[in-house]
Amino acid sequence: MIYAEILAGGKGTRMGNTELPKQFLMLGDKPIFIHTVEQFMLNRRIDKILICCPEAWISYTKDTLKKYIADRTKIVVVKGGASRNDTIMNGLSFIENEYGLNDDDIVLTHDAVRPFLTQRIIDDNIDGAIKYGAVDTVVEAFDTIVHSTNGETIADIPVRSEMFQGQTPQSFNLPLLKNFLESLSEDEKNILTDACKALVIKGTPVHLVRGEVYNMKITTQHDLKVANGLVEGQKI
Repeated sequence: MIYAEILAGGKGTRMGNTELPKQFLMLGDKPIFIHTVEQFMLNRRIDKILICCPEAWISYTKDTLKKYIADRTKIVVVKGGASRNDTIMNGLSFIENEYGLNDDDIVLTHDAVRPFLTQRIIDDNIDGAIKYGAVDTVVEAFDTIVHSTNGETIADIPVRSEMFQGQTPQSFNLPLLKNFLESLSEDEKNILTDACKALVIKGTPVHLVRGEVYNMKITTQHDLKVANGLVEGQKI
């Protein structure tokens, strides 16, 4: 089976003082995460969509889904975790308990606040995960990347042509990802904020899937203004 795991566990502290976590803020005429869910609903290859959110927001998430999405047979709402990787693991454990694990199962993990992903990106992630076992969505870095270990002075300026900016989905053979996340030590868990890095530090190749510049993550109020501009432009 092919699963989409939408990560909606963020509190959105960089969004500023808002009444709701950022994934529930309005983008155009519907909440941000609803736009994201709809993109996965459009893809017929996706068998199940898991929305992983904080326990305190599960009821709100379900009520919001009822308001905006008529056919919710593919969708389940799952309790998230304390960290990104914990949230992913909660989703994987839910899948194992409810549906069982098969060697060829695929999971696409995606930020709830990246609503502008395309069907091409979704399909390329599915194809890449089937072929390679692990893929990360990226775009070429357009600006020079400056590496600093202390935030005050430059340690290195990497070659820009070798630099990429990470997006999501990050997609995996499901048993492969589960095994790697379970193998992490507590120290590794504390420093890892990215599922792909869990594989990289263990020496497993993660292949690249090209994203799009507009596959943006809505993190700040400025991002939300830009995203609303994109939504308005789509209506023209």
